[in-house]
Amino acid sequence: MEQLSTAAFFPGAFQSVGDGIPAQLLFIWDTVRAPIIAPLLRVLMVLCSGLSIMLFVERIYMGVVIIGVKLLRRTPEKRYKWEAIKEDTEIGSSVFPMVLVQIPMFNEKEVYQMSIRAVCGLSWPSDRIAIQVLDDSTIPSIKSLVELECQKWADKGINIKYEVRDNRSGYKAGALKEGMKRSYARKCEYVVIFDADFQPEPDFLHRSIPFLIHNPKLALIQARWIFVNSNECMMTRLQEMSLDYHFTVEQEVGSSTHAFFGFNGTAGVWRIAAIEEAGGWKDRTTVEDMDLAVRASLKGWKFLYLGDLQVKNELPSTFKAFRFQQHRWSCGPANLFRKVVMEIARNKKVTLWKKVYVIYSFFFVRKIMAHINNFLLFCVVLPATVLVPEVTIPKWGAVYIPTATTIINAAGTPRSFHLTIFWIMFENVMSLHRAKATLIGLLEGSRANEWVVTEKLGDILKAKTASKPTRTLGFRIGDRIHVTELGIGAYLFFCGCYNMLYGENNFYIFILVQSISFFIVGIGYVGTIVPSF
Repeated sequence: MEQLSTAAFFPGAFQSVGDGIPAQLLFIWDTVRAPIIAPLLRVLMVLCSGLSIMLFVERIYMGVVIIGVKLLRRTPEKRYKWEAIKEDTEIGSSVFPMVLVQIPMFNEKEVYQMSIRAVCGLSWPSDRIAIQVLDDSTIPSIKSLVELECQKWADKGINIKYEVRDNRSGYKAGALKEGMKRSYARKCEYVVIFDADFQPEPDFLHRSIPFLIHNPKLALIQARWIFVNSNECMMTRLQEMSLDYHFTVEQEVGSSTHAFFGFNGTAGVWRIAAIEEAGGWKDRTTVEDMDLAVRASLKGWKFLYLGDLQVKNELPSTFKAFRFQQHRWSCGPANLFRKVVMEIARNKKVTLWKKVYVIYSFFFVRKIMAHINNFLLFCVVLPATVLVPEVTIPKWGAVYIPTATTIINAAGTPRSFHLTIFWIMFENVMSLHRAKATLIGLLEGSRANEWVVTEKLGDILKAKTASKPTRTLGFRIGDRIHVTELGIGAYLFFCGCYNMLYGENNFYIFILVQSISFFIVGIGYVGTIVPSF
């Protein structure tokens, strides 16, 4: 059946170009569609299909590695030496290395107590550990509360130091770097970093430090995050699905194959000598953790991910906080890639395969193309093809490969597999912000170095849900209405309706559901409702 032109659906619209503005717009569209829009869409479709294949192959590769690791039982203890540290009766606690624990904070009123309490509860000889609370808070009342909490634990015999700076230069990287300059910090061999909402178990050091002691080429031990508020609302459940895949698959694959992965910025133990050899903390991007990891890896250092070493922390439960976090997590890696890609290519200390892995798999596919392709394909190109009958989209590129990729991703969180459809829709909405942030990072735009600390709510929501099953947090209208999402939603809704009325395929099912997702986010009805289940 031949595709009909736009004019066929609007009889008489083109009899006179002067019939009004709608008729003129339709005439212009019909004029430029075939010679200009259709070729452009074909090019974009080929590009998106190619990128989708790359992403799919990457997922298959990582899946094969994970299966191999499980079948061969290549546990960290089999790949690296590990022996428990035992106190010597003659030299006492001196057999334990000196460890520095850093807790960077910025106006963390809701979570500072539980993080300090958890770190002060770490099992390690008191004379072989120093705890640093690096407080960059700008609110005097919060600074006083944090200082009092530190003093309370110091009075109990804990070696805890409260450190402040005159300015926030370098943000988190600047605070960590400044903390390393203290005289007591220079006596330490290892440094452990916990963000203010992280709560390590008492045996954290006993399970991680021995790997560094017995394997001199290991620079970093990364623990897995688990989330105390994953059931708080739908948005936190969907975040858990994405992050579970990141830890159970991406981090494990990097650790098992090339002893490299991106440091997550917290819940990790570094060998201080490796930090110094790599050039220390730098604030040239908003992902100072990944920056340090790349530089240390280029010096020949190895990293180990411990999936069974888990640390509790909190997911952003408001859309505003989540959006700022995703901007930083997407913009930073793209900006770092721009700055280090040639340095990686020219490096002489690592193998060619590791260079290919870092440049292609780690950066190009996962940190750049994944974000851009998701938005371009599902929110721009696919909906546009229903308006341009000259362009056909292959089902393997629009349905089969994306579906297979999604199932592989969702398998990382079996308990939430039934939420896969919601996860797809929400990820496509967030691809708008991630794609924009990625381009800002690549082009080093004005927001490339924007740093907004992720808001933590701690026990606030628990207290509120205890009094009432369902509560809505207070928001200003500017925080609730998101014009860009509403605009994309309107575009998708128009394309979906057009396809339902005049199209020859059933893409409208996906497009209309996706438009509803954009509308829901656009009116701020996500991350603000805390259900009782």
